[in-house]
Amino acid sequence: MILVVSTSWMCFGNKGLHPGSKVIITTTDVWLPGSGELFKLNGKLMHTKYFLNGLLETESKKLLCFHAFMGNDPKEGYEEVSKKLVKYCEGHPMALKVLGGSLHNRDVTYWEGYIDMLNKENNPPINNVLKMSFDSLPLENDKELFKHISCFFVGMDMDVTVAILEACSLETRSGITNLIDKCLLSITWNKELAMPQLVQEMGRFVVREESHYNPWERSRLWGHESFNVLKHKKGTENVLGLTLDMGMLEKEKLHGSLKLKTDALSKMDRLMLLQLNYVQITGSCNKFTEELRWLCMHGFPLKSIPSNLPMENLVGLDTSYSNIESFGIYYWYPQQLLKRVKQWIGSFSKDKRLLGSLKILNLSLCEQLRSLGGFNQIPKIERLILKGCIGLHNVCQSIKQCLELFFVDLSYCSKLQKIPRIIGMLKKVETLLLVVCNLGESQIGIIDIDTITCSSSIPSTVLEAIPSYSKFFTIYLLTSLVSLSLVNNNLSTESFPMNFSCLSMLEELYLDKNPIVSMSRCVRSLPRLEKLSMANCNMLTSGEHPPHTLTYLDLFSCKPMLQKVVFDPEMSPLQLLSIDCHIIALSSCEVEGVVKIQPMAGVEEKVLRSLGWNRSDFLRHVMYYEFGIFSTIYEGIEMPSWIKDRSMGPSISFTIPSSPTNLTGLNFCCVLTS
Repeated sequence: MILVVSTSWMCFGNKGLHPGSKVIITTTDVWLPGSGELFKLNGKLMHTKYFLNGLLETESKKLLCFHAFMGNDPKEGYEEVSKKLVKYCEGHPMALKVLGGSLHNRDVTYWEGYIDMLNKENNPPINNVLKMSFDSLPLENDKELFKHISCFFVGMDMDVTVAILEACSLETRSGITNLIDKCLLSITWNKELAMPQLVQEMGRFVVREESHYNPWERSRLWGHESFNVLKHKKGTENVLGLTLDMGMLEKEKLHGSLKLKTDALSKMDRLMLLQLNYVQITGSCNKFTEELRWLCMHGFPLKSIPSNLPMENLVGLDTSYSNIESFGIYYWYPQQLLKRVKQWIGSFSKDKRLLGSLKILNLSLCEQLRSLGGFNQIPKIERLILKGCIGLHNVCQSIKQCLELFFVDLSYCSKLQKIPRIIGMLKKVETLLLVVCNLGESQIGIIDIDTITCSSSIPSTVLEAIPSYSKFFTIYLLTSLVSLSLVNNNLSTESFPMNFSCLSMLEELYLDKNPIVSMSRCVRSLPRLEKLSMANCNMLTSGEHPPHTLTYLDLFSCKPMLQKVVFDPEMSPLQLLSIDCHIIALSSCEVEGVVKIQPMAGVEEKVLRSLGWNRSDFLRHVMYYEFGIFSTIYEGIEMPSWIKDRSMGPSISFTIPSSPTNLTGLNFCCVLTS
């Protein structure tokens, strides 16, 4: 018996379902199929989850055209507008059906205007359907979290978002799990928050419903509505979050030069999330509310952060692409201000810090930034992002007081001095990014780690390095590291020590774009390494005996010299092995014990005959061997005529012969289409 259930809240019991019955359940509640609740069962059901993706582009076009044109293809002249609408719907069947019906018998001009309207407003019929998942959220916490994410945090790092929103008194981690279970949110491979465009627009539609005609009465503001509210100083205490990006407004052709007077924010007493990108600010910053948890100001025009900006509760500060020249608490809290505070409140606690709650500091691409200090005033800092600060020369040694710091990005800080000493002071760092940091050609050797731990409290691997400009310095690599990137630093094979085993926690190592000739022994000594990337190491000729713990190995190169990779017998199958097979096959590349690539001309005749192949047909092609299976790829527009059993679709099924021991191989062919 097959029963299709489309409403998750209905409870059917087990009446009429015989043992062995198969039930297909379509639901947005991920937990429901396995809970047994739907059928009033005490135990869990045996079940398999299948996550439905949106319709493919061709299927989407057919569904749209069926409702708009009563056919499978768009009418002449409607091709481009149909393509735009298909892209907008992202494969969502209900959206395609509703919009197709709405545009039936309408001319092209109407279609174009309708699409423009969709990009600015929401379509109520679609939102009413999508909103059912939102309405079914049982906790107000999860609803508020969904609205925050849909308005401000789509595309942002999940851990950063969690840190910010937890400071807004929201149970964020459990809430994100609940949103994922409701298919309202997903997490990408690089841990960014993702949401289908229609779902995001539904979230913003819910916010708009708070006040149809008075945006300033809503809890969240974005886009041109933020522009108008700030311009006319109509902010209210209802506003919890506001984002304004003048760069995006210009792209949307909503031209306007906004010199924001800070008193436009004075009535927003509950404002916790504020993004003002490329906005000119005038007036006193004491008009900003003390409730701020996240402040993002890309393109900040001033040379330093104003001393009177309330930041006691700030958790995330992002001033990327700004003109800031120096960053230190002493710029914000001079002695004169301290004296005033003492006068105002009578006494001043020595432990009070201006940025005592700050966890995330992002100063990426502040090209004028020269120095960074005052870390003793930000003891809770967890993430320090200085990517692209090409003018940065000095980071204060007070950074060693940041005991909670676990993520550091110094990529492209090519002028930064004393990088090694700075690294050694970071006791809990798990992720360290040193992409293009001008480490230079270095001769690196290990200093006796026992000697170091006896004389210092820093638990680190200590590396001596002599770069090409002959200035000696010492690099400290902490044993707490989980991820390390040394991409494009002109490091050769000789740059590395003989042993890295003391980096016992390291799971990811990125050595891309370095002139490495062979895999260093130190890499082999890493006991937990799962991901090794040596992409575009164009001088790499061999990679022998990588760690058997690897699940990902990237050896791709545009100008490959790679000839051989040797795995140990205990090596487990890789989830991903990236090699440019087409190029290196010409010189015969072999991954011993796992993969072998060679010209078809060198394959034994009996192997080809057992597969039913003729050598003369494949002399120009290459044979690919992986875990005992031979395969090849060759150009063509259709399947060879000698393959009789054929089927359409992304999968096939077949019956294994009754005597499988006599089976010498499986001759399988597939045609890939775009």
